[in-house]
Amino acid sequence: MTRPSQPRTPVTTGREPGDLMTDHVSGDRMNGDRMSGDPVEEFMKRRKKATINDVASLAQVSKKTVSRVINNSPSVRGETRDLVNDIIARIGFRPDPQARGLAFRKSFLIGLIYDNPNAQYIVNMQMGALDGLRGSGNELVVHPCDWKGEDFLDEIRDFVELQRLSGVIILPPVAEDRNLLALLDELDVPFIRVTARSGDVNDPPIAGLQIVSVDRVGCEQAGEHLVELGHRRIAFIAGNSLYPSAHARRAGFEQGLAKHGLGFAPDLIEQGDYSFDSGFVAASKILSRVDRPTAIICCNDDMAAGAYKVAYELGLRVPDDLTIVGFDDAPIAARLNPALTTVRLPTRDMARTASEKLIGSDAKPGASVVFDSVLIVRGSSGPVPK
Repeated sequence: MTRPSQPRTPVTTGREPGDLMTDHVSGDRMNGDRMSGDPVEEFMKRRKKATINDVASLAQVSKKTVSRVINNSPSVRGETRDLVNDIIARIGFRPDPQARGLAFRKSFLIGLIYDNPNAQYIVNMQMGALDGLRGSGNELVVHPCDWKGEDFLDEIRDFVELQRLSGVIILPPVAEDRNLLALLDELDVPFIRVTARSGDVNDPPIAGLQIVSVDRVGCEQAGEHLVELGHRRIAFIAGNSLYPSAHARRAGFEQGLAKHGLGFAPDLIEQGDYSFDSGFVAASKILSRVDRPTAIICCNDDMAAGAYKVAYELGLRVPDDLTIVGFDDAPIAARLNPALTTVRLPTRDMARTASEKLIGSDAKPGASVVFDSVLIVRGSSGPVPK
């Protein structure tokens, strides 16, 4: 007499529908016969470049499930997600961003658009943007441009469409170009502006995500600092007038002086463009005057470095004969001798926040993040020479 077979209790594996089974306790695959040893260790001994198919095979799940795990889909069970991520980490699998882009109809690329002569500012912005994107699966594509070129908008259109950008970070002064913003709206590409002038104070207002630097506050502190040191004849090297930051910084410096009934001497104001060379040229003109100033305020650290060079060539000692103040607190500020008194603007943090806001789910039109500036006093500022 044949004994009737007993129904088997279903085995719960945590697998997604349609996937093969794995013994989660031992890690051995279960597809009929139990395999001996650790299949992941066996795979690694072959020194083969890992693919998504290898991950799926080792985890005994479908390729689609691995893809869902990689792209943080909420439809994957927790234990399955943990298993797949563990195997990915152990075998060193790196997802192909182009393949991900095809699957999601976007490139996972964030563009950084700029036209700015200040090399250190751009480096800080790139590093900050990368800080914010790290671990997100997105990558940064930088695009220097000629903002005033005839083909500027066509160039940007080609850049955005060719790269199929998921978003764009726009640096000043390009961030003030309404035609560019309209183009990005037309292309349906999210963007965030980095600016020294909040969109709501423009006429008409500029909508959209923005990172706003309050340059004026630190500059006001710098102006007061010089007055407190006894300086009365103070020169000024201005930034590029196309940049909102140039106007904000000058206004801040002037406000700091005005609190004590002072201002810049009209004959001691020279135009710069935020580059070392322009600072050198402007400082050469200022310091060639018979009645030269006792202090020079520069709209950024690169121009301040240019002023240092002129002082050195003229045999002037900083700060014994001449006080110099900059803006940015770029790495060069602490490396000059003496170290430069400057206004610190956290540009790297600004860019990190910009990229995080751009790829985040909490991005709201018109949302702003504000960063203050602050005076950093170092060795380049001293009392008026006796």
